Amino acid sequence: MKIYTKTGDKGQTGLIGGRTDKDDIRVEAYGTIDELNSFIGKAVTELDTVKFKDILEDLETIQHELFDCGGDLANVSNRRIYKMTDEAIEAMEKRIDVLVEEGPVLERFILPGGTPAAATLHIARTITRRAERLTVTLSKTEEDVPSVVQRYLNRLSDYLFAAARVANVRENVSDVEYVRSAKVFKNVGSEKKEGE
Repeated sequence: MKIYTKTGDKGQTGLIGGRTDKDDIRVEAYGTIDELNSFIGKAVTELDTVKFKDILEDLETIQHELFDCGGDLANVSNRRIYKMTDEAIEAMEKRIDVLVEEGPVLERFILPGGTPAAATLHIARTITRRAERLTVTLSKTEEDVPSVVQRYLNRLSDYLFAAARVANVRENVSDVEYVRSAKVFKNVGSEKKEGE
């Protein structure tokens, strides 16, 4: 089986139920989700399998869910059956709460970094925000964009921020606070989150 098809040589690509230009905002959105998935895969390789068993399980689930998100955004068929559900968001919110409790009290913005895994998770977080922005743009031009994908990406960026902090905590590496930041977080459960 050959992996190249030559069908995209003229600048178009296949969707579920149609074709479009490769630089279409829909392709940009699900392509960014694919990029995000790759960085999460990189983070997986940087986490100790014993120390981070729970986070690794989360990330594997997230990788599957990101494939679902990409497939839902690529679906332009007349009969759309979407894979993403609000249950995935609810499950992620529970995990965010657990991870936030494990991290130290957050008062100021922090610089992305620390351990290699934490740095990669921060990269994934920023790509998640870009995917979310592109999905918002897509939803302004198309009526058939499943809103659950946007909500999922919004919550995922929070999860990745919390996971990055825990990746440092469990390796006894301190976050580096942004020195010019005032105290912007009133407590661990503050509604204001990094990057929001």
